[in-house]
Amino acid sequence: MNTARILAVALLVAGVLALVYGQFSYTKETHGAKLGPLELSVEEKETIAIPTWVGVAVVAAGGTILVMSGRNR
Repeated sequence: MNTARILAVALLVAGVLALVYGQFSYTKETHGAKLGPLELSVEEKETIAIPTWVGVAVVAAGGTILVMSGRNR
């Protein structure tokens, strides 16, 4: 399997996951205050929405690369 096909499959998988889930979240830790040995930290949960058009575009790009890499043979 050459590099173009690996990239195409990775893009297809990423695009399908973006369409299925539509968002992902992560936890960001910030340090609120530090007073001598006492340290206060805050964990914030951030959520990022992935637009549908991005998932469709990534799937289309992966499909295009996969088709074009198959034609080169």
